[in-house]
Amino acid sequence: MEQNERKQYTILAVDDDPNILQVLEARLVAAGYHTRLAGSAEDALASLAGEPVDCIVSDVKMPGMGGAGLLKEVLANWSEVRVILLTAYGSIPDAVASIRTGAADYLTKPFDGRQLVAKIDSILAGRAPARTKAPPSKNGPLAMLWGGKSPVMREFLDRLERVAHGDVNVLVTGESGTGKELVARILHQLSPRAKGPFVIVDCGSTPATLLESELFGHVKGSFTHALKDKKGLIEEADGGTLLLDEIGNISPEMQTRLLRFLQERTIRRIGDTKEIPVSCRVVAATNADLPSMVRKGSFREDLYFRLKVATLSVPPLRERTEDIQVLAERFLDEACKSQNRPAMTLAAETVKRMTGYLWPGNVRELKNAIEAGVVFARDDVFRPGDLALENLDEPLSPGALPREEQSLSLEESEHQAILRALKKTGWVKKAAADLLGISRRAIHYKIKKYGIPDREE
Repeated sequence: MEQNERKQYTILAVDDDPNILQVLEARLVAAGYHTRLAGSAEDALASLAGEPVDCIVSDVKMPGMGGAGLLKEVLANWSEVRVILLTAYGSIPDAVASIRTGAADYLTKPFDGRQLVAKIDSILAGRAPARTKAPPSKNGPLAMLWGGKSPVMREFLDRLERVAHGDVNVLVTGESGTGKELVARILHQLSPRAKGPFVIVDCGSTPATLLESELFGHVKGSFTHALKDKKGLIEEADGGTLLLDEIGNISPEMQTRLLRFLQERTIRRIGDTKEIPVSCRVVAATNADLPSMVRKGSFREDLYFRLKVATLSVPPLRERTEDIQVLAERFLDEACKSQNRPAMTLAAETVKRMTGYLWPGNVRELKNAIEAGVVFARDDVFRPGDLALENLDEPLSPGALPREEQSLSLEESEHQAILRALKKTGWVKKAAADLLGISRRAIHYKIKKYGIPDREE
């Protein structure tokens, strides 16, 4: 990269040693880079919040959160920014650990200034400078995710946009019905790979015996009924985004194969000997508690860290009650159009009742309740009695409870909601899941969680 080209880019140097900072500044300025300095990870985060940068060069050992903590925050909130770590511990395990965590590169102290500049040049080659990036469009893909009046949702949307513009793997977590697949679609549409394919793999519903073939493909004759070569879904996602939905359900054997792909970025079809390179962004989604699964040994820790370079946790509807009216009005409008009914309005009492309900099935349950209610509504006003929900008058809103009682009350309310749905459907779990607006996997998980018997005695 020529010196004139480097003037477009900003490098943030972070070190608690003023002498090292001076050396970094002198080398980077001499190379032509616009340079900012920070004496701690905390100062670096404050600097990032004020003005974007293109690359960070940071020491690992510093007081406070240190370089590792800074890397974690950057990956979560500014994933488009590349990070080079400087360390006095030049062993291979240290280098591997930092790269595995998400660092772009690694140098040992004392470092060679020319080597540092060469690494930065390589990382930034072909990337647009941060200062020239266009502001996000209010009518773009983010508009697909309705809501945003609530503080928690505004924060989530800001984080989503920051993560989307990067090209790192993303783990999307959240309860059933919160819209994780929609979040993954937005990540794809805002990413540098938006023109490539968006491929979904439902790891929860695909039998374990078929998942390997679905993901990796196979060659003719590799097993019974393999009558022709088949391209796997990972290969289909080349150049785009691969969504691994319900990632917590994959078998230990499949975890190993998936980890190898994420490390090597190559696949081998079943029955083949040839390695096929694949370049795609991987987004994994789950409502399972993966850290708990890692502790229990049912999910590989190295795979978990490969998947969660950046993490997005979708807020449940009960934490964003300010958005309920916006969501309800849009779902009502959609339902009226799809059912060829005149436009309807939400009664004020309906809005009040909805904002006081727990919504264990989240946004999906709200949508289902309104769609069902439109069928039976008698006129152009959607009243509380039209909502397809039981015990709507029950005070379930967490905001109405003392803070120390909220956690227990939320779980108890969800427990009772599942029990009511099971009773109403004669203990048919699929029907109860549909009534709650959650998936069959979710209701089986919650039944097990709360120790609900197969049939009430």
